[in-house]
Amino acid sequence: MADLLHTAAELRARARAGRRAVVMTMGALHEGHATLVRTAREAAGTDGEVVVTVFVNPLQFGAGEDLDRYPRTLEADIKTASQAGADVVFAPSVEEVYPGGEPQVRVTAGPMGSVLEGATRPGHFDGVLTVVAKLLHLTAPDVALFGQKDAQQLAVIRRMARDLNFDVEIVGVPTVREDDGLARSSRNRYLSPGERRTALALSRALFAGRDRHAAQEALRARAALAPATHARVDGLNALGEARAAADAHAVAQAAPTGPAAPTGPAGVRAAARQVLDEAARLRPPLVLDYLALVDPADFQEIGPGHRGEAILAVAAKVGTTRLIDNIPLTFGAPA
Repeated sequence: MADLLHTAAELRARARAGRRAVVMTMGALHEGHATLVRTAREAAGTDGEVVVTVFVNPLQFGAGEDLDRYPRTLEADIKTASQAGADVVFAPSVEEVYPGGEPQVRVTAGPMGSVLEGATRPGHFDGVLTVVAKLLHLTAPDVALFGQKDAQQLAVIRRMARDLNFDVEIVGVPTVREDDGLARSSRNRYLSPGERRTALALSRALFAGRDRHAAQEALRARAALAPATHARVDGLNALGEARAAADAHAVAQAAPTGPAAPTGPAGVRAAARQVLDEAARLRPPLVLDYLALVDPADFQEIGPGHRGEAILAVAAKVGTTRLIDNIPLTFGAPA
């Protein structure tokens, strides 16, 4: 069973050998957190140490958000963390983390923290970065692991570590999903059965965008290798091979230099939007906050000619529960 510590002094007093990996959580641990801990165990190695922090950070909750009802399940969290390979559960009090009350000096997320989640939840990322900075100092890890489900959070933490010269490796771990595709989240427990059915539209929208993207990229790759011509299309039509002709026409349209080349990002957005629009008519409905296709470097919307990594992100409310999800994409991958 992992050791339970409540103060930084207790953590500093531990004998330390090998690499220390830390996983920061607000508790209510689920399989997504367990995956982070198992990945941390691999990163730390058999001679290293895995520390899981459990701290519900008041600075990252805005007015009217669910700070008071956020689940506190420390005993179960210790069991989950231990089974996944943690050596220590560090569960400090608010007074331990903020001994002088709310800090007057905080870390600011800057422009990247003011869009999407930051626009919906002003000041949220300032609160996140402030507590992450403090916990990095208190736990002094060699590596810290965060889930890619919170993609914007991961991006601003990476930027903070780079801009402020934190001597720690920041590692992102892929999103863990339920069997039905819903991204695992501590807030899923708030959903009624009907609300959960509606909430599945978030992952379905992302998968629809991913599938449209994959089809577009495959067509572009084929077009680059063997450009289709209108003569070929006409010839296939004359032979009555309508399906082959349609495919050849699609390849021709996908040719990178063709005047009718589709705008890939627009197609991805449209495919995802269609699923979300349908979910808005369900009972209970999905109330969309945002659908965005952004560059992970700055979380600005990508343009038609974007090449490289991108993140398709969505946030919505179902009932009173707000959920987020995202999926990574790569535009212009080599053929």
